[in-house]
Amino acid sequence: MVNSTTECKVVIIREFDKERDVKVVEKLERNCEIGTKKGVSIFTNMMGDPLSRIRFYPIHVILVAELLESKEIVGVVRGCIKNVGTTTPPGSLLKMGCIIGLRVSPTYRRKGVALKLVTSLEEWMVRNGAEYSYLATEKNNEASKALFALKCNYVSLSSLVIFVHPTSTSTSLPTKHISERDIKIEKVNIDQAISLYKRILKTKELYPLDIDTILKEKLSLGTWVCYYKDEGCIKLQNMVDNNNEDFITTNNNQTLIGSTSSWVIFSIWNTCESYKLQIKKSSHHHPLRFLHTTLKHAREKIIFPCLRILVSESLSRPFGFLFLYGLHGEGNNLGNLMEFIWRFTSRLGESMKDCRVVITELGLGDPLANYVPQTDSMSCIDDLWYTKRLSSIGHNNGKDEEMAMKRYVGNVFVDPREF
Repeated sequence: MVNSTTECKVVIIREFDKERDVKVVEKLERNCEIGTKKGVSIFTNMMGDPLSRIRFYPIHVILVAELLESKEIVGVVRGCIKNVGTTTPPGSLLKMGCIIGLRVSPTYRRKGVALKLVTSLEEWMVRNGAEYSYLATEKNNEASKALFALKCNYVSLSSLVIFVHPTSTSTSLPTKHISERDIKIEKVNIDQAISLYKRILKTKELYPLDIDTILKEKLSLGTWVCYYKDEGCIKLQNMVDNNNEDFITTNNNQTLIGSTSSWVIFSIWNTCESYKLQIKKSSHHHPLRFLHTTLKHAREKIIFPCLRILVSESLSRPFGFLFLYGLHGEGNNLGNLMEFIWRFTSRLGESMKDCRVVITELGLGDPLANYVPQTDSMSCIDDLWYTKRLSSIGHNNGKDEEMAMKRYVGNVFVDPREF
């Protein structure tokens, strides 16, 4: 149990108890729907597994806020810890804690519960060796920004954009006069993907060190490369065999890296098997009337204007999404390749039960952000990352480590486990 002295003295913070807290936490999160209470709102359906968003990390925790007298749970937060690399300075390694899914019961907001949850989670991170804490929040979430920036002393780390496209409109993606006969999308094996990503991560300003673990997780459906068939790829030996990080060989022995080809690599994470989203509407209002207001609150991920397409379907049915991660491209002709990647992933999503949306998230400094296809169905949500040095750590690795997090980063690798 975590005890801390904050303004909300009637609340204690303790670790989640799987035997008695599952249904209570699930109910709390249903009551913490995101968006207006009028018309349409949306919430996360954990499918009976509150650990679904953090269980892929070896170090993770759920903390709950419980009223001292009545034992009612009025708040919850998730945390995990991972090792990350940064290029500022090159080769720097950091142990970072991540804050996910902070929820407080509407009747207990603005009473210090959220602050107490965050403070207790930071204490847990320190005990487990974390040097920094970070979180993501939607740009327009003023309450979240006030809590972390003003009360908890977090500073801006990065700005990103969430791109969303519904699977049901995959045929609306433009082709720019290029045929599928001219472009190849080919799956690579895990060893090839690991080797290639280890090369690519050297270009990112912030990235997870356990990319091999991510790629091997059951929710990762695979890794693909997309390239033009007529750009003269050279046949070379498999880079996994010769340990040559300057080349990657696809399954048909065509080499992409090291040639003059334009190419893009991407992986797909299937959240449908982890958790889903649900839309709810009031019986007193037409859903379209309040949809724009409701869907602009976006950090819990699928609250997007493009969901107007889903309103015609059963609003009570949970739905999932595919997340494009590890997007990286090289060459001068990437626009058509990105369109084909979206088309490919949308078609894959259409073939999967309950999948309704395809998403990716890219830093504003990522060159590929300029090549995401823009259509009437595409939505773009501004996202912010905040970080904080956990000053109570009993060791300091020097000024280089401090400098690593003082710089505003733009080109980051978005970890699909946290989305």
